[in-house]
Amino acid sequence: MSDALKTPVIRTLLRVPPAYYVFTLLLIILFVTRPQMLDFNVMGTFVRQVAPLGVLVLGQLLVMRVKSIDLSGGGIILLVNYFISSGTFPDASPGFFVVLSLAIGTAIGFLNGWMVGRRRVSAVIVTLAVSIVLVGLVQYLASGKPPGDVPRYFNEIYNTRLGPIPSPVIFWFILTLVMSAFLGLTVFGRYVASVGENTQAAHFSGVPVERTVIVAHTLAGLIAGIAALVQTASIAVGSVRVGLDLPILAVAATILGGVVFGRGEGGVWGPFFGVLSFALLFVVMTTQGVSDAGRLIAQGMIILLAAIFYGVRSSKP
Repeated sequence: MSDALKTPVIRTLLRVPPAYYVFTLLLIILFVTRPQMLDFNVMGTFVRQVAPLGVLVLGQLLVMRVKSIDLSGGGIILLVNYFISSGTFPDASPGFFVVLSLAIGTAIGFLNGWMVGRRRVSAVIVTLAVSIVLVGLVQYLASGKPPGDVPRYFNEIYNTRLGPIPSPVIFWFILTLVMSAFLGLTVFGRYVASVGENTQAAHFSGVPVERTVIVAHTLAGLIAGIAALVQTASIAVGSVRVGLDLPILAVAATILGGVVFGRGEGGVWGPFFGVLSFALLFVVMTTQGVSDAGRLIAQGMIILLAAIFYGVRSSKP
């Protein structure tokens, strides 16, 4: 590392995940250009839109902490959306759909984990292939057409508020607290940290590396099932395209938040602010009249800068 990067202040600044800098910068831009957008009710509406992504990120950061990745979340969301909106279970209760969604996510997550942890197959290849299979299955079942409407109670729950705060945002925040406690206070959380730090050393220290990877993927699938419920409630209709972009955005928000394959320096809250940064980016781009293409370019540039940030911080003499 160069001498310019050896000062204590610079080292401290480099340890802060990029998400916090991006979030602060976007807040300043909004404050200067559109201060009225910082109204609590207005911001709550925009943040609510990224709640499904925020939930999915919790699973992504978990598998990335064990040096893996999960790109199957989009397929899980799409399949759950189809079953809820297609009328396949016309008299099903809300509880049935919750159990079905969690079961689908958990089963697919376990399959991913078994292939990655036991069979040593590339996580990118396995989870991407699983997602493609699920997308193809939904396309086949729906004959390429949107399946139908989601039961009204889903959207009614999604639109509830606790004071000025939308319920999906509260739900996302509570899940983040649970994940933070889970990783920080449990034996499994210590296993995750050990595997991420040094897989070989963890193995020789008695950490069940294979089982840890399988459980991480299984939990990521379970969380994707939860994200599917939130996403389905948010759009209130069936779709053959919903959620397909969320896994890549989840990876981006996780990296922006300081979690890079095996390194969890951003903890849980770094990725949380990574998702909030994307919400603020959407607000800034919208108020400035930037098109969807411009927003995609901005997202890509932020991710690229985050990658450069970690490259600089990890550079050796």
